[in-house]
Amino acid sequence: MSSYAEVVVLSEGPTEQRFVKQLLGPYMASRGVYLTPIILDKPGEKGGDVRFVRVRNDIGRHLKQRRDTWVTLLVDYYGIHGDWPGYTESKRQKNHIKKADIMNRTTAEQVRQLFPGQNPERRFIPYVSMYEIEALYFSDPACLAEKIGVAQSDVDAILRECGEPEKINDHRTTAPSKRLEALSERFKKTSTGIAIAEGIGIDKMRKECPIFASWIATLELLAGHEASEA
Repeated sequence: MSSYAEVVVLSEGPTEQRFVKQLLGPYMASRGVYLTPIILDKPGEKGGDVRFVRVRNDIGRHLKQRRDTWVTLLVDYYGIHGDWPGYTESKRQKNHIKKADIMNRTTAEQVRQLFPGQNPERRFIPYVSMYEIEALYFSDPACLAEKIGVAQSDVDAILRECGEPEKINDHRTTAPSKRLEALSERFKKTSTGIAIAEGIGIDKMRKECPIFASWIATLELLAGHEASEA
């Protein structure tokens, strides 16, 4: 039995890829879980409008490449396409945790049906973030405000309105990245976003974002298990 795990992270776009490579990857490597971020389908294509019809091809391809690895998914709920398993049911929910649970559970079920010979019930771990990866940056209002050059009270006001980072919603003007762009011209999704994430750190994000924390905890448990076990 191996004491480490190798995980392919199918990421929505360059922001998510850099987040894994520069921040989450080193954090998980210290726990015996080695992450390889790969942008879904067409590298260079902007995120949003993420269609399951093409994502499933990437999932299947990586499940088939090596039977001793895991495959996980890192996509934002905001911008996800209506063909996604569980999407219609999730939109009926007001609670963000229930939405995430429906999306992750139905995605896993669909992958099990599509690729039964690749042991997906053990080797595939979906993660649909609520509502964007940028929500994680609200885990530390002081750090976020400093990095984008605004008053902390501006960030605090958003959190008072929404309740917690992962509840900042998926409207085209009030999604996390849209709010940050409205707050400051300094904010750029990939460059500034990663600098903010590095300033905050994974531990603080885990503390403030329970859906994200659950995903990380699941990945941590992989070290010490064989991906190809029946």
